[in-house]
Amino acid sequence: MTPSQIRKLFERFEAADPAPKTELNYTSPYTLVVAVALSAQATDVSVNKATARLFALADTPAAMVALGLERITEEIRTIGLFRNKAKNVLALSQIVLDRHGGEVPLNREDLQALPGVGRKTASVVLNELGIEPAVAVDTHVFRVAHRLGLADGKTPDAVERQLKAVIPARWLQRAHHWLILHGRYVCVARNPRCAACPVADLCPSRAVAPPTRGKAPV
Repeated sequence: MTPSQIRKLFERFEAADPAPKTELNYTSPYTLVVAVALSAQATDVSVNKATARLFALADTPAAMVALGLERITEEIRTIGLFRNKAKNVLALSQIVLDRHGGEVPLNREDLQALPGVGRKTASVVLNELGIEPAVAVDTHVFRVAHRLGLADGKTPDAVERQLKAVIPARWLQRAHHWLILHGRYVCVARNPRCAACPVADLCPSRAVAPPTRGKAPV
């Protein structure tokens, strides 16, 4: 896309949804970190169902540690990789208690040091809380970025760098949400809904949607 087309693209996203937010349910930075960590290789819908039960029992690090591994595992067993995720939730909760006074650290270095919190999870948290205009590249963002001609990187990190370079600053904080929602509901992996797409006239892949190249994130 040309700079002019990119401006038009994000003007339309903004007009349709001025204040996009994550579809994960959370009530605090801590519950946001846990929800995002649980969402790897799982849908937001399935995570919200699991966390509705989990957070009703424990919505602070201290309460989560008190809940224990067996009960955490039981409450999230409906989502993918639940056993390993339960271990990570317990471990990160203990670290938040021991090293951060019970408050989730809101900087990238300390967030990424928590079990189960990689770069993508940290980016989602920092962006959602308005701390850093990060662009977390998941499978939806990776696909949409390629189809729209915003990036051609072969890895999530490469696509992230390209997106941050071409997206104007005024939209960077909200870009992640627009791209992921567009990929989730319109520019889907199979049979993209080009006829219903509000930016189809700007898209170089319209009605074709060729497969993206490179290693897509999970």
